[in-house]
Amino acid sequence: MAVIIVNNPGVQTTVQDLAGRPGLWDVGVPPSGAADELTFALVNAAVGNPDTAAGLECVLAGPVLTCDEDRLICVGGAVHNATVDNLHIRPGLVVRWPAGSVLDIGPLGGPGMRGYVAIQGGLDVPRVLGSRSTFILGGFGGHDGRPLAAGDRLVLGRQENLLTPLSVELPAMSASWQLRVIPGPHGAPEHLTAEGVDAFFAYNWIVDHRSDRTGVRLIGPTPGWARTDGGEAGLHPSNVHDSAYPVGGIMLSGDTPVIVGKDGPSLGGFVVPAVAIEADRWMLGQLAAGDSVQLVPVTQEVAADAIRSRRRWLADLRQEPAPVTPSTSSPERPNFLHRGDPAGTAPAYTIRYAGERHLLVEAGPAELDLTVRVWVHLLAQALRVDRPAGVTEIVEGVRSLLVAVDSARIALTGLAERLAFLAAGLDDPETVVLPAREVVLPIAFDHPEAHEAMRRYATSVRPDAPWCPDNVEFIRRVNDLGARDEVFEIVQAATYLVVGLGDVYLGAPVAVPIDPRHRLVTTKYNPARTWTPQNAVGIGGIYLCVYGMEGPGGYQLVGRTVPVWRISPADEQPWLLRQFDLIRFTPVSAEQLAHERAEIAAGRADLKTAPATFSIADVRRIEQEAPVEIATVRARRRAAFEAERARWGA
Repeated sequence: MAVIIVNNPGVQTTVQDLAGRPGLWDVGVPPSGAADELTFALVNAAVGNPDTAAGLECVLAGPVLTCDEDRLICVGGAVHNATVDNLHIRPGLVVRWPAGSVLDIGPLGGPGMRGYVAIQGGLDVPRVLGSRSTFILGGFGGHDGRPLAAGDRLVLGRQENLLTPLSVELPAMSASWQLRVIPGPHGAPEHLTAEGVDAFFAYNWIVDHRSDRTGVRLIGPTPGWARTDGGEAGLHPSNVHDSAYPVGGIMLSGDTPVIVGKDGPSLGGFVVPAVAIEADRWMLGQLAAGDSVQLVPVTQEVAADAIRSRRRWLADLRQEPAPVTPSTSSPERPNFLHRGDPAGTAPAYTIRYAGERHLLVEAGPAELDLTVRVWVHLLAQALRVDRPAGVTEIVEGVRSLLVAVDSARIALTGLAERLAFLAAGLDDPETVVLPAREVVLPIAFDHPEAHEAMRRYATSVRPDAPWCPDNVEFIRRVNDLGARDEVFEIVQAATYLVVGLGDVYLGAPVAVPIDPRHRLVTTKYNPARTWTPQNAVGIGGIYLCVYGMEGPGGYQLVGRTVPVWRISPADEQPWLLRQFDLIRFTPVSAEQLAHERAEIAAGRADLKTAPATFSIADVRRIEQEAPVEIATVRARRRAAFEAERARWGA
């Protein structure tokens, strides 16, 4: 059994594979895998490995390694200074790594951001949820779910039945990038003005230093918004009702463009005006702080030609890579693939491209309607039952459905026709009764960790934000409540319906009170927080979310609860909540919560659940019992919402 020993780990050196773990986007599990998938594929193929083999990815500075057996290696990406026993090795060249010699990847001085090391036979680490890739924020995959450390030992795979090694030509690194994108799915005139769209594509964006595998932040001008706010979705015009993102989707998080990365969030509430094409997605792994990025709009045909050329190259490394000719097209998003009219209780809906590998179905008006949410669920279920080959992800949003495909196996035009056919045969959402569970979660309001997140934000991001220094006071103010504790009383009184999973990762629920009187209205942070404690509870727009893990976030924090995700040795389903669960919160002290968190994390306890059902009839009953009170509460909160925004402009 051959073993690699880590003498020096470098900076954030992780085990990654090529495909990652697709198929779990709907519960907030990112694919992970190599951020620069093209370079990884090339160096992995160069040493004769199958495309399922795992290798190493590093940032800024590479590791120093020794091996107890001769192996072939190939390095690439931003690696410029690698040596074996002080002899320089050229990127893309397959070289022998003798047993006992020192492989030093060296500093990654740029251009580029990440380096890759492929070893003949690959790295034999355990698969977690189907992949050897490391997801650092989630703490699983790779080598114990973390970056490598000095003294780590990595077992190598077997060398039998590998392909013939062949040195490769690697893609060129740069400090000035042209990233080809498909405009949409969001754009003018609903979200941005026509002039705003033109400016978005005309500007040379700069990569922010706060970029990582979750997303690449871009620095530049304020987007040209066509509206003043997102309505019930939030105070900022970037806010939309939670909808799934494609990897490579460029979301506008407040006024900041963020390109969703391989470890990015699957579900969130921000406008997406463009999506990076599949053939250029590798660049996201190499964009370094200070680099410039030009977003070049291209057609579906250009994107399809580019990825076909890429596949031909990877299938035969002896051929020359096709030259990139970034022909531009109109910055306007493509027309609808299909537009469905309202019929009975079925909503109007549209089907649009979201890049060249995804379709986005959006239903009903841009407001919360639980009948529409049930309709979206019925459409998703119908597609799961009658799932065409090549459909890789089906992700439900509040009023949307994102469907991802393997573009080599299925065309989006045919899939759009299939969705339209399924939509025509759905049951009446007003009459459907869905199985659910009642789930009681303990919550520590005003938890110290929630206040630590607020403090860090005020110290290092935006001290003048109106939600600083206290998110709960901000919620009180924008909802015209008399006292701070009334925020907690409303959260405790509400029954929350889970309308999405994976909002901020790992089975995290996005939920809305069934009773409109309990729907507190807030806005999301702009810009977002860089740190949120695991299982913090926050409110954004009219939605509540439990954060599945530590990470960035934008909801206004009110407290903390127990884990909603748990990977166990028994390989049980790790997400603990389900679509349409009914959540109630019970207040506990921070000390009691710490005990309950530990018990659930260790598998000694579980969430407290009971069988239940959900139907639109439950909503109608509440609406009929208190129509005047509901209308009064909504009007008062809208007035407070407007008054808050007016104070910002004063």
